[in-house]
Amino acid sequence: MVRRRERGFTLLELIIVVAMIGILAAIAMPKLVDMPKRAKEAVLKTNLHTLREVIDQYYGDKGRYPASLDELVEAKYLRQVPVDPFTQRSDSWVLLFEEEDEEGEVGPPPEPEEDTGPGIIDVKSGSGLVSLSGTPYADW
Repeated sequence: MVRRRERGFTLLELIIVVAMIGILAAIAMPKLVDMPKRAKEAVLKTNLHTLREVIDQYYGDKGRYPASLDELVEAKYLRQVPVDPFTQRSDSWVLLFEEEDEEGEVGPPPEPEEDTGPGIIDVKSGSGLVSLSGTPYADW
């Protein structure tokens, strides 16, 4: 009697396939786990770039830096103050102000009705967390 070979996979073939899937999963998992943080980092970079660009545009138009981020919204440079994706707040930005010189003057003299004191020259994240690259978000 002729014995026909049954169709299907052997146990060895199944073990090899499962092992390969496990290896691929082990390689892909760390990247998938970091994806939400990478997305937040991308949003933070975009928000910081936008704020810095708008501050420079404001200075170019008005000849002085804004006294607050709300001033940028009021002057229609921004629709709203962006949210820091790590603090989930729009009021947690760390603002760096220009320094007065020895005579107490800051840059070109402002219009008399616009004397608001030192203005914002840079913005940083208010988060105390550290990025995937190892640098604190507050240093970006």
